[in-house]
This record gives sequence, structure tokens and C-alpha cells, in this order.
Amino acid sequence: MNYKSKKQLRIFVTNDDGINAKGIEALIEMVQPYGEIYVLAPMSVNSGMSQAVTITAPIRLKKIREEKNLKIYACTGTPTDCVKLAFSHILPDKKADLLVSGINHGSNSSASVLYSGTLAATAEGIMYHTRSIGFSLCDYTPNADFSACIQLGRKIIDRVLNENFGIDSYLNVNFPKLRQSEIKGIKVCRQAKGVWREEFEKRIDPQGTDYYWLTGNYVNEEPDAADTDETWLAKGYVTIVPQTLDMTNYAELDKMEKWNF
Repeated sequence: MNYKSKKQLRIFVTNDDGINAKGIEALIEMVQPYGEIYVLAPMSVNSGMSQAVTITAPIRLKKIREEKNLKIYACTGTPTDCVKLAFSHILPDKKADLLVSGINHGSNSSASVLYSGTLAATAEGIMYHTRSIGFSLCDYTPNADFSACIQLGRKIIDRVLNENFGIDSYLNVNFPKLRQSEIKGIKVCRQAKGVWREEFEKRIDPQGTDYYWLTGNYVNEEPDAADTDETWLAKGYVTIVPQTLDMTNYAELDKMEKWNF
């Protein structure tokens, strides 16, 4: 850690894998040197929830643990609910210096950002004018090794803080499934164009009723591109993609302004 200012920061931590995930323990360890930590995560796994909010049921909040510079809560809501609830009822003055989400068990590169609860929380963070970073490890196993993420993640946080990274964008950080000694570096790059090709496998339950289980695979639509997160991850690099809430297609907007209605 070489963050230039020694000011104690207020950091909010959340995720979509749930309060008991190993990834959020690693994320808390990553940010603990920076200051006062507030954690609010879903009580259960909320992967693939994107920006979903709970509007048909009450949200239950529970304090899990409190110690010096660390308060941990869990709730029955989604990752986005966690951010909203934290800025409404948990964070002093309803403010944080930094929001971090993850560390997700599995990749959030390319099109995965559209479905990710991890990245939805970071997107929600910048709605509260808070610098936000989502972290993911390309390892889906519950007992994944997050040690490299902790050390390299601090380097990324240092740069965000030292460079005074703006609050109009959030960062999507993905770590390859490698030991720290095997990781070749960190690359700032763009999101790969790709899609998830879903299939639903038809099954029959013990009562003889049909049900469907989601399966499928990711298809990289530009496998030869040299400047995407998918390419750099495959080469052993950590990837950082700056993202924004503005989904306007400005090239099409320029053309459509010439339409005559």
C-alpha cells in the first residue's frame, strides 16, 4: 500500500455471493489498511441479479459483527438493495470515500457485466457520487485462492485514490486464475464483444413435473482482438475496464439526429 494521504477513509464493502463467501472476506482484508470499513452484503447468494431491487417484500437487516474500524451487516436484499440501504441507514452522514464489491467467485468480463450483481453494486455506487470498484476472480470454486487479488487489488486502489479517479465511471477488475508470481501484469482495456448462449435443459422432478435448468456457454465474438479484457485475461493479466452508466450510442445518435420526422 502506498496511498499518499494517510487520511482514514470510509469504505463500503458489498458483494453478490453473500455474506459467507470467501471472496468478501478477502475484500475486507484488501481494504482494511485504508480506514473505517462498513460491510453490508446479501444473506444468501445473489449472483446474476444485475440491478434488481426488492419491491414486493420487506428487507431484513442483521448486524453480524462489530470491532474496531469494522462493522459487518447482512440483509435479505439484492446487491443493489445493499448499497441503497447502506447509504440510507448505515453509513455515517450517508457518505463513503470508496465502494468496493466482490471479490466475485467467477469472471465478470465481457457481457457478464450485464448480469452481474457485483458490478451492479458498483454502478449503484456512482449514483451516490462514490468512487467504485468491482473485483472478480476467474475461479468459480467456493474455496478459491484470493491471495493475489488482495495484493494486486491494493495497487489498483492506490492508483484510484492517488490519481483522484472520477465518480462518473466505475472500474471492472478481473483477476486471472493464477498465483501472483504467474500474473504478468495489469492492463487497462476495453470490454470484449461477446454473448452468453443460454440453453434450458428439461428435467423431471420426483413428482413427475417438468422443470428447466439454465445452462449455456460464453461466445467471444472477437477472439482475435488484441485489446479486450478476454484477450488479456487469457494471457495472464489482470484487466481493468472503466465503465459508465451512460449507455447512449453516440455514433448512432449523431446519425439519427439527421432523421426527419
